[in-house]
Amino acid sequence: MKKGLKVKNIKKQFNGIWVVNGITAIIHPGKITAFVGPNGAGKTTLFHIITGELKPDSGNVFLYEKDITGFPPWKIARMGVGKQFQDVRVFENLTVVENVVVALMKSQEESVFWTFKNFYRIRERFKNYTEKAMDLLKFVGLDEKRNSLARELSFGQQKLLSFARLMAGDFKILLMDEPTAGVAPSMIKKIVGLLDKLVEEKGKTIAIIEHNLNVVSDVAHWVYFLHEGKVVFTGRTDHVLGHDEVREIYMGF
Repeated sequence: MKKGLKVKNIKKQFNGIWVVNGITAIIHPGKITAFVGPNGAGKTTLFHIITGELKPDSGNVFLYEKDITGFPPWKIARMGVGKQFQDVRVFENLTVVENVVVALMKSQEESVFWTFKNFYRIRERFKNYTEKAMDLLKFVGLDEKRNSLARELSFGQQKLLSFARLMAGDFKILLMDEPTAGVAPSMIKKIVGLLDKLVEEKGKTIAIIEHNLNVVSDVAHWVYFLHEGKVVFTGRTDHVLGHDEVREIYMGF
């Protein structure tokens, strides 16, 4: 089987400091891969390189064995790679269902010319989008909030909404930067359940950056531990998180 996504010997420096220094990693299809490590280890920079927001100084990114190094973000997204940012990005003044409908819309449908030309098709098209949006909201547990404004949701609920918006893109590979950061324990449990369902029921491939090692232990099939821009340890989750040096670097004991 072709590897889902692979980075090979990726390097990136800022102001003479190597933030990512020769990272090689594989995100296997149908699995959850976690990238962990202290702040400044290079995790988020690596994700930005994968999705095209940054270009590496050297090294390559492969998607299904195709070299996509340096491709623009829009092209990588169209090839099936989606990203959820650490900060919640929703339209606060739109309703919950409208937020997802917007994510479902095709780019050409956002133009005035397309709207004018296809005026009589719009009602049926948006009816279909609304039905799809409701299915996604039900999947993340926000269907009862469909008519609430996004700004009225709790931070945790906004995270769930961002999940629904990400799923609207129908990406095959999902990169998630700190999906459980800043939310209550009860919401963390919901998000962990969603990650499992995305893999088991939707067939998604997921890579996460996550500081909560309990979450990593619960969901990840494979872990890369990064330190000072390099992969220090990699392997099964229990193997990496149970390593003495990992605990010393990351947790201080």
